[in-house]
Amino acid sequence: MGVVITGDRGVGKSLVGRSALAGFGPDVYTLQLRTSGPGAATPYGCLAFTLARLPQSSLGSPTAILHGITSLIRNDAAGRKCVILVDNAASLDEQSTGVLLNLLQTGTARLIATAQRATDLPPDFYWLITSGQLAEVRLASMTEIETREVLQAALGHRVSTALASQMHELVGGSPTLLQAVVSEQIERGNLVLSGSVWTLLDEVVLDGKTALEDIVRARYARESPEAREVIEVLSCARCMSLSRLARMYGPGLIADMEDAGQIVVDRTDRHFVTLGDRYLGDIVRNWLSVERRLELRDKVPGHQEDELGELTVEDLLAYAAWTHDCHAELAPAHALAAAQAAVRLFDPKFALKCAGSIAPGDSEWPAGQLQKAAAYLQLGLPLQAMSALDDVTEAQINDLAPEAFAELIAAKADCMAWLEDRSGKVPELIRQARLRLQEFRREDGDADALARAGLCLDLCEFNYLSFIGDYQPMMDRLAAAAASADTDAIDPVHRLRTSIILMEALCLTGKELQARELMRDIGGRLVEWANVPRIRENFAWRSFNVLLLSGQWRQSIDMLKDASGRAGHGLHSGSAATDLAVGLAYVYAGRGHLALDPLLAAIAQLEVRTSLHALRQAYAATAFAYAQMGNSVQATVYLDRARSADGPARFVVSSSAEFCMDMTSRWLGDPDAKDRLVHAAERHFRNGLYTLAGISMFGATVNGTVKDFQFLEEIAALREGPLAELSRVVAVGSRKKDAVTMLEAAELAAALELDAVQARCAALAFDFAKAAGLAGSATAAHSMLESLSDSVPALPVVPHNKGPLLTERERQIAALAGNGVSNKDIALEVGISVRTVEGHLYQVFTKLGVSSRSDLLGLI
Repeated sequence: MGVVITGDRGVGKSLVGRSALAGFGPDVYTLQLRTSGPGAATPYGCLAFTLARLPQSSLGSPTAILHGITSLIRNDAAGRKCVILVDNAASLDEQSTGVLLNLLQTGTARLIATAQRATDLPPDFYWLITSGQLAEVRLASMTEIETREVLQAALGHRVSTALASQMHELVGGSPTLLQAVVSEQIERGNLVLSGSVWTLLDEVVLDGKTALEDIVRARYARESPEAREVIEVLSCARCMSLSRLARMYGPGLIADMEDAGQIVVDRTDRHFVTLGDRYLGDIVRNWLSVERRLELRDKVPGHQEDELGELTVEDLLAYAAWTHDCHAELAPAHALAAAQAAVRLFDPKFALKCAGSIAPGDSEWPAGQLQKAAAYLQLGLPLQAMSALDDVTEAQINDLAPEAFAELIAAKADCMAWLEDRSGKVPELIRQARLRLQEFRREDGDADALARAGLCLDLCEFNYLSFIGDYQPMMDRLAAAAASADTDAIDPVHRLRTSIILMEALCLTGKELQARELMRDIGGRLVEWANVPRIRENFAWRSFNVLLLSGQWRQSIDMLKDASGRAGHGLHSGSAATDLAVGLAYVYAGRGHLALDPLLAAIAQLEVRTSLHALRQAYAATAFAYAQMGNSVQATVYLDRARSADGPARFVVSSSAEFCMDMTSRWLGDPDAKDRLVHAAERHFRNGLYTLAGISMFGATVNGTVKDFQFLEEIAALREGPLAELSRVVAVGSRKKDAVTMLEAAELAAALELDAVQARCAALAFDFAKAAGLAGSATAAHSMLESLSDSVPALPVVPHNKGPLLTERERQIAALAGNGVSNKDIALEVGISVRTVEGHLYQVFTKLGVSSRSDLLGLI
């Protein structure tokens, strides 16, 4: 008799049904029926258009109407087969159900129906399914992983994490919607192939000019007038509190819409309501005229000028966005509040839009320019950020209260740090600001306000010194500020902020265990201050550095879940930063094969959107990943890109980029790379940055001298934690050529899951054991190398002894190749493809450090 398509809202049931109907061609008569919305019970609702065509004699009774409609459809079909599509069959009224059952049972038509669940259908239709007379086809939503896999298969290249995540959130896992959205974004030029990765240039904006409009119109038409207005209001408002929406439309309608999945109510204290499908709101909003948007906004209680002070951050952003959609101006105070909220929720473009409506003559102008600067920095545009602050006149600065003045100075320092020609002027800027605060004191200013302003300048100085990597001069002051409770009454967050900077400083100066202990303490205290702007993201990113540099790379990746900071309406480059950090963690662990996907995704995003010089670090890390995989061609390509992408960056970022570049060069055989790593280690050592000195020296001593190993041991003695102990054991074992000690080092590296380091230690242990005649140690080292052959295809140290480094198959192929057998003949003899032979020989050449087949003779 037909088929019923079931599945969750948004999965694409209606589109599949319409596509099936369209595929029948002219030889089949098709009819599409649409039921009324939930709760509607209009007799013959979906068949009402047929009643007007019936003769008066067929309208006398339900039986007469049933036979009349059946005859009418049979006549329209004119001898052809008939297929009827009933969209949203769960809402069929009793009379329509009877007519459709008669059409099916008399063989007049076959049915395609859609519903969320089979049990939602009228009882007679459900009985037809259970008795096997109607088939059920269930459509399932995709998971985010499946969405990414489908995107990669459809687009033919890698896709960035940001693209997969945003597309999945947008379409709710619906394959049909995904196809429509992807097609629309490619057509708009917003979805582009950058390098070998598909990524978004900007946030997804849906205007409904493609296949999506048909999907939305079909869904929109099924709703009642009241439900449509709720959809329109939420389309404009983006979100609204449940209590406010219930006051407007009644709790019954809201409950019905939530049950139907049309709206979603979060379970926070505020109970915010949003549309179940974001794409629906984007397209409906585009349909509405400015007049209709204004009409809807005036209906919303709590959106009057005198009530805005009670709005939450989410309400405020929704009100501001709605006002802009109406082409109306926000009041300066409200524009400033909305800009602050947008910066806090990492929506810099909307922040700029809000702050842009504040005029230079408004009292909010200086504070608005601060928000502009913060938004420009989020977009990676420090020059524009500095320009925004420079637009605050001297007269306006003189009129600022102490706290506002200190905040302006701190914002200027943040921007100047990124500008090479102004970075060195920051200390003088802070010194002059302190003198200005002294003038405020002489004028008998508010003592608490002056104290808060002084703390703001202290924090500004700490941030600047950490930015340039000058930690030692501030360690005592920083530790005192983090430990003292004297400031809690004046600025309760100051101690927490300084503790976060101290945590990173302790790690870089060799006190890794103290840094991690402080990190745990801050994590416990952070809960009560989670509403403070940017503090959670700041903590997460500095914690990532602490964990990564102390050898805890897995935990550093886990920390990133708190670092994205993405909320609000915009596409934030935080996704690129997260991808980059994940890739960097894998590279530091020696797992280049796992690092490539996130690193290439990060590069794709950073190349199409401005960033604060993170691109250089991404190129350098990618070069290092390719070097670890033995791909010297791509390693060289990305190394050249990193060298050409120079520019100011945070000290931690620039030092990481330099380390990855030097390690890549060393892996590629650059004879000067070791000297650069040693010089970097010596420089860090002089500056008291013992952790960075140890990491650089560890890289320099892959093939080190006794003097090098003594220096590595000296640095390790000034550090704490498992990575310091690993460095010490490697230094001692390498200096003494002790196989047992190097196996101990390999076990320490294995505990930290540092594959490349473990391979290095095992290779040296194998050589030392063979030289000393320690068969047991040699066997243990060889077994360890074999277990690492997949994750570390290009060894950082190749054993000088021959033979056991290769797998059995590699040994077999190498022996044949060394005796002059061609790849084709090897493939025939071994029973594998020529391409596989070439792959094995590539591994053999890499592991043995040879470049031609003739070099293999005598080595195997």
